[in-house]
Amino acid sequence: MPDLYIMPPDHPMPMPVQDFGTAFTDEDAPIEEPVRGVALWRVLAFSPAMVATGLLFWIMQDWFSEMGISVVEAILLTLVCFNFFWVTFTVSTVLLGLVSMTQQTPRPDATPAEPLKVALLMPIYNEVPWYVLGNARSMLEELRARGGVHEYTMFILSDTRDDQIAAQEQASVLALRASLSPGLKLYYRRRAENTDRKVGNIAEWVGRWGAGYPAMLVLDADSLMTGRAIARLSDALARDSGAGLIQSFPQLIGAQSLFARMQQFANGVYGTALAEGMSRWSGQEGNYLGHNAIIRTAAFASCAGLPRLRSLRGRENLIMSHDFVEAGLLLRGGWGVRFMPRIRGSYEETPQTLIDYILRDRRWCQGNLQHLNLLWSRGFRTISRFHLFHGAVGYLLSPIWFALLVMWALIGTGEDTSVLTYFSENNPLTPTWPEMTETRHMLVIVLVYAMLLAPKVLGVLALPLKGVRFAEFGGRARFAASFISELFLSIIYAPILMVQQMIAVFRTLLGLQRGWSPQARTGGRYNLGTLIKCHALETVSGAALSAGIVAGVVAPLLLPIAISLVLAIPLSALSGVVIFGRARGWMGTREDFREPAVSQAARHYRSEVKSILDGAGTATPAE
Repeated sequence: MPDLYIMPPDHPMPMPVQDFGTAFTDEDAPIEEPVRGVALWRVLAFSPAMVATGLLFWIMQDWFSEMGISVVEAILLTLVCFNFFWVTFTVSTVLLGLVSMTQQTPRPDATPAEPLKVALLMPIYNEVPWYVLGNARSMLEELRARGGVHEYTMFILSDTRDDQIAAQEQASVLALRASLSPGLKLYYRRRAENTDRKVGNIAEWVGRWGAGYPAMLVLDADSLMTGRAIARLSDALARDSGAGLIQSFPQLIGAQSLFARMQQFANGVYGTALAEGMSRWSGQEGNYLGHNAIIRTAAFASCAGLPRLRSLRGRENLIMSHDFVEAGLLLRGGWGVRFMPRIRGSYEETPQTLIDYILRDRRWCQGNLQHLNLLWSRGFRTISRFHLFHGAVGYLLSPIWFALLVMWALIGTGEDTSVLTYFSENNPLTPTWPEMTETRHMLVIVLVYAMLLAPKVLGVLALPLKGVRFAEFGGRARFAASFISELFLSIIYAPILMVQQMIAVFRTLLGLQRGWSPQARTGGRYNLGTLIKCHALETVSGAALSAGIVAGVVAPLLLPIAISLVLAIPLSALSGVVIFGRARGWMGTREDFREPAVSQAARHYRSEVKSILDGAGTATPAE
């Protein structure tokens, strides 16, 4: 039986492959007008981090300089300061977000938006069909009920490789099309080959149908957006002739497990101030998260055709984390990339277990480290290079943190108990260690922990500034309990994630991380063998650290980290425990206490499609 193919007539649009060795400007890009005040916001974002890091460097080098700075001391000093800069940069960005929230929200542009034909693109790969299509219908129905000047069409762009899932997909599409309200358009096609994965999936749509749709809103398989959010993005693109891409701030929903609710609470409470600060210093030179963003189709086609990257071994590799690169290419071509975090109603989901999160993180690590090869590409703006480097640094910091942990452990509780020793040429029999006392250890560690905690505290302080009441989180008492719980859980899971990100970095560098398998969105339980295999390094590291503390040669300050690493296996098993009953309000966000209408509708439509599949007597192998 041939694959289902329900698509409109072709409207081809050329999408040339870009050359990273040659600068490029899109002739159709309008003359860019500088964003007022963005230079000041950037100074306010970067200067505090640079000053604070410089001050820490000056203090620490003064500690070490009494007898000259050795090579290992220089390494320690460099690692501490490098990490500290990125930590303080996050704090300064959140502070900017707080300042921005105290300012009056600009009134929406009253100019009537030019009508746009907007394609809602949902690329899928071996997903649960009823889940994806339930989301798709809920968005279409909301847009129909809302009305407006724009015309929306949904495209389900399948790259599914499993024939059984594809059959269920196509049965679901037919069932859904039969039940859609009049006037709603939903198309479907399945590619015979998933060449270049999601990048190729989108590029193939642009090349064949892009000319018929001036705008495309790219969704992920777990994306869900309210009609209001989609309309606001469409209006913003229609009114800003210089914008090539406008990114919303996706919020996490649908968390059921302990680990997922921790991630969701952090995103819903602390993420807003950070996103607000980022939007301020990025101005019209923002970034792209790969989904829940609206794109000017012609600009994307002209500027963002991705070539393959040649590796050191001579292989041509697909650009994995394509979104950051596509944003950089749009900026290179002369188009603006905006970030609008105040648009509410843009949602996505997060992995339900620690192992699922780790597997996703390994894929992201592979893509983000690949960006280091693009830092010297011709024509990229300085801010684009920063975005690319920042994404890679997010993973490189974990091996650095681990190296610092090892060095602090080896330094011990003082010169007499230091495991790490140096031998002087003048006195080769007497090991010496620089003056790095327990008090100084404590000062550095406390300072770093304080800076890591600061964004969370500032995020809570930001809530009233954007008109949020604690009643929306179940009341002050419940919010306080949720905040303390999230803080405690983030502390105990952080060392495990540090080790796992370090593993991801080395897997990528050694070429062990291959492929780009679909994300396990519903999570599940993992057997003891899988847990042991995944968390062996953490367990061994934690046991060694604990033994050092008991022996008195490792500073007791590292005990919380040691406990977390030793308990990595049971903590990983605990991460997937589903929260039931009255505990559902624990670490709940506003969307948990007042579920959005689009989410309620999506659940209804998912059940409806699933009941049709069940009635047909066929199982859904993707579940």
